[in-house]
Amino acid sequence: MSDAAASLYMSQPALSHQIAALEKEIGVPVVERLWRGVKVTAAGRAVAEEARIALCAAEKAVQIGKRVGSSDAGRLRISCVETMTTWLLVPVLRQWRFRRPDVVLDLSEFTSGDAMVEVLAAGGTDVAVGHRPTVTYAHIEVLGQQEMVVVAPAGHRFAGLPAVPVQALAGERFVHYDSANVMATWIDQFAASHEVVLDPVLRTRSCRTAAQLAAAGMGVTIVPVSALVPRPVGAVRRLCPAVKGDVVAMVATPSDTLVQAFVADLHQRGLPNAPCAR
Repeated sequence: MSDAAASLYMSQPALSHQIAALEKEIGVPVVERLWRGVKVTAAGRAVAEEARIALCAAEKAVQIGKRVGSSDAGRLRISCVETMTTWLLVPVLRQWRFRRPDVVLDLSEFTSGDAMVEVLAAGGTDVAVGHRPTVTYAHIEVLGQQEMVVVAPAGHRFAGLPAVPVQALAGERFVHYDSANVMATWIDQFAASHEVVLDPVLRTRSCRTAAQLAAAGMGVTIVPVSALVPRPVGAVRRLCPAVKGDVVAMVATPSDTLVQAFVADLHQRGLPNAPCAR
């Protein structure tokens, strides 16, 4: 008992008091006091074994906490608008895979920034990358701007224009968006502000799908340049006047070290160059 107390830098009475308190809590002796000293009981050995496991777990928790704090380990849940996975995130995700192999990355894709905001607010993701949402209380980092472009079939009259005036969209069959995609509201407001009446022929939730449908001859549409991956076979032309929208990263916990590192890498990478119209 004296040696044990000395190794713990405490007095023997204090150690005896702690052992007595433990025995009172579990209801059985953990040591048997003999005239030659003490002997650990079966209950004492069982308690000691579990205590060692608990101490190892506590030490592991501290080490993991330190590694996560240095952005070397942990789990990062990422959400993004589906057009931006290949366009923006793939190079950064590849970099993280090789530089931070002990960080588990979870990726979920959405067709709407507003849908991501709901998941972020509910604690279902750590960082959301996409268009600026209608409303959010999350911390927002602006990564840059991407241009909105017109996509039309290869033989369409727009193919001969360097840029498409907004008024030229009037009377054209238009591949529009489902109300679940914030692009639907944005395009309606954009057209109304230029006194243009659109003629929707069908609606889709996906900007990438809208670009492919327009290129296939279903009509014309407006998409962000991130939706041009893969590049549609039709004509891609800028709007006149040019229109750009923010690309943002939204986070609920800005102090999170993994989130900070990921957003910093997005800033450093920057937005890809816009593809040339053809």
